[in-house]
Amino acid sequence: MKKFNVLIVLIFVSGVIFAQQTNSQNLNYTIQDSVLIPTRSGFPISATIVRKKGETQKLPAILFFTTYSQGTGDAIFAKNSVDRDYVGIVAYSRGIRSDLKNYTPYENESNDVYDVVDWISKQKWCNGSVGMYGGSYTGFVQWSAVKNIHPALKTIVPQVALMPGYDTPMENNVYSTPLSLNWSNSILGNEPLPNDLYDNWYKLGTSFRSLDSLAKRPNRIFQKWLQHPFYDSYWKSLVPTPKEYQKINIPILTTTGYYDGDQIGDLQYVKAYYKYNTNNELYAVIGPYDHRGGRSKPSPILQGYKIDSVANIDINGLVYQWFDYVLKNGKKPDLLKDRINYEVMGLNKWKHVSSFDKMNNDTLTFYLGNNKIKTLYSLTDKKPDSKDFLAQIVDYKNRNAQNSYYTPNIVNDSLDSGNGLVFITRPFEQSFSINGSFSGSLKLAVNKKDVDVSVALYELMPNGKYFYLTRYLGRASYANDNSKRKLLRPNLKEIIPFNNTRMVSKQINKGSRLIIILNVNKNPYDEINYGTGKNVGSETIKDAEIPMKIRWYSDSSISIPVLK
Repeated sequence: MKKFNVLIVLIFVSGVIFAQQTNSQNLNYTIQDSVLIPTRSGFPISATIVRKKGETQKLPAILFFTTYSQGTGDAIFAKNSVDRDYVGIVAYSRGIRSDLKNYTPYENESNDVYDVVDWISKQKWCNGSVGMYGGSYTGFVQWSAVKNIHPALKTIVPQVALMPGYDTPMENNVYSTPLSLNWSNSILGNEPLPNDLYDNWYKLGTSFRSLDSLAKRPNRIFQKWLQHPFYDSYWKSLVPTPKEYQKINIPILTTTGYYDGDQIGDLQYVKAYYKYNTNNELYAVIGPYDHRGGRSKPSPILQGYKIDSVANIDINGLVYQWFDYVLKNGKKPDLLKDRINYEVMGLNKWKHVSSFDKMNNDTLTFYLGNNKIKTLYSLTDKKPDSKDFLAQIVDYKNRNAQNSYYTPNIVNDSLDSGNGLVFITRPFEQSFSINGSFSGSLKLAVNKKDVDVSVALYELMPNGKYFYLTRYLGRASYANDNSKRKLLRPNLKEIIPFNNTRMVSKQINKGSRLIIILNVNKNPYDEINYGTGKNVGSETIKDAEIPMKIRWYSDSSISIPVLK
């Protein structure tokens, strides 16, 4: 099971796709490579500038500001703009393509982008208007840029945008091993990590903090991130504040997908904008896409699922329709009929609403029943006795077993519980659609001071196949506030709320059932929380002498937003 390879592709590396151009194709362009753009900091920003050969007219410029560099192939991002009658610029984070000693992810982008936009707007080939687009880290850069908007920046198109400290390198305060180390190791130009690193780390039981030492790849970025295990002022300073959201005065288009690893962060920007900004000039497009498909051309077959035909749109084309609309007074893209534009999987239909809460008109609430439907526990709509519970024991010393969530496909012939507890509803008598983010209130007692919880949601379709919908992963001690840790009281009943989950829209047909897999997280691909209450990054298998014993109380609830 190579989950970390899948994640790296989905979250980061897939943020960069390169297409080499032939020499004959390059004859159509004037390309200036390794242009050094001055900044107020004194650290120049390297850039590639592409224009149509022979073009004398001043044009709007499209900036793709990235932290990745693969050489001359990067110019494809600029050429895409030139082919649509813009000037194309690819610029790189401070230290990239120059001296990596000056590179620190996230921290310098706001000021550096301001200076790059200022420089672009004053060039003889620019008409004074600049737009930005791109996904993943490049999506984050755009939200960083609007912390202090340059007057020449007229629009941004942040796609599958990560939010540092919120969904990357940790999600709901649980660090991912590959997102924490693989990415930072690669970006610093170190030798590749050993293929068996995470399996060895899991077997040895050393601390999460020791991962780079175990790999013999000391990593300053990884170690710095581990100094901020909660959503503190360091992470918050990298994205707009409420006052900065209020001052955003340019139109925005954002795109993401139900299976995008950074959807939580991408939509958090959107929600914050809607909360603090009264302009309401932000349009969101959400469909059955992963991290790559949510910012380019979707795959018609996504992890074994054939997406609906109406969802198979040209997202790159949509982006440039948007640029034409904003920068050239063109027509607004037809898809953008309202603020939130989403495709209902299985219904083959786009829907359009003015806010997230208008996506649904009802909520299905289920409880963790302790009686069984065949071999599975019941997910019932009647609240059980609050004293009833199901017991689970997790032995962290046992490294021959894992408690994990992993599904290679969206549509599966069988269900892998990952040693968790499985709950199932009765067949539904009427069809409806799930629209939005599921949430819950877990009631538990554990003999430790903390635990990382996983809740996966599936549909069991009438044909017997399992459709993976979405999942929650989070640290119990941060459930009420991701910026403040509150340890559990051992062996006492606690309430653990959760709501920071990926949204999904899916038609649920008559005869289908919903399934919840409830589990404790213990696997090589996430930081392991042994429950001592100490800094989790410093815990080791020596802290696992006593197995974790959990009582999952039956009055725990799962809430699913639906449209009937």
